[in-house]
Amino acid sequence: MRRRKATSALNTRLSPFQKIYLLLFAGFILGPFIPLIIQSFAFRWAWPDLLPSTWWLEQREKSMLPLAWDYVLSPYSRMLEATINTVFIGLVVTVICLAICLPAARVLARENFRGKPAFEFFLSMPLIVPEAAIGIALLMIFIRLGLAGSYIGIIIAHLIPTIPYMIRMLTAVYQGLGRDFEEQAMILGANRWQVLRLVTLPMLIPGVVAGALFTFLVSTNIFLLTFFLGQGKIITLPTLLFSKIAGGTLDASAAGITLLVTVPGIILLLVTERFIKEEAFGKGFGN
Repeated sequence: MRRRKATSALNTRLSPFQKIYLLLFAGFILGPFIPLIIQSFAFRWAWPDLLPSTWWLEQREKSMLPLAWDYVLSPYSRMLEATINTVFIGLVVTVICLAICLPAARVLARENFRGKPAFEFFLSMPLIVPEAAIGIALLMIFIRLGLAGSYIGIIIAHLIPTIPYMIRMLTAVYQGLGRDFEEQAMILGANRWQVLRLVTLPMLIPGVVAGALFTFLVSTNIFLLTFFLGQGKIITLPTLLFSKIAGGTLDASAAGITLLVTVPGIILLLVTERFIKEEAFGKGFGN
């Protein structure tokens, strides 16, 4: 009910120009998905035809091999294997990232020490250095250590670009939290464990969830590091998609895989819209 009232109020405030601008902006964001959806159901679509001359359903019974969505959803596409690997690696990276970044963010947000600016700059280096350079350097090291082509190697590699994002988000949450509530709890007799469990963590939950969702999304979209260190032994959704479009053509199966690769991001966007709102940081998940 509140959402409807807010929407109607927004409509009354927007001018015709603003409405057109928002529609154009939405079309710019969603527009590329329209030909992608059409391509996923096409069998033959050549320039300058606006629509496919032959659809997948027309050739479905004539072909001896699975086409388009039949191929994408079949074991031949390795879609299930890639999805399981992607989700598993993303979850492990997220958990390890949280364990590393929670105490580090607390120190960076509340303590002043010598070399703190230099340390913060060092944490941002993975965002500055090209991913190809990081991948090649790690590959040289991991080959000697026997970690190339292993899940452990890929997980370690994914921690490098995800830790800076997690650190920044959790540091901002700690800075906004302050020490007042913790100090009041200690004055009332709570020990450090009780303060952490009953005061600090409940107030950190929205920020932790936001950082975890963002870290998981970044991990599931890392291609170059996974490609270098996986050495073709471990396939994920980004590497599977690259193998389908490496030849420079986008057929129906590649379009279908592309659409499925976007599903995790859409799901996380919906979760973020539901939970990680500005008021959630003040109210938590109670509402």
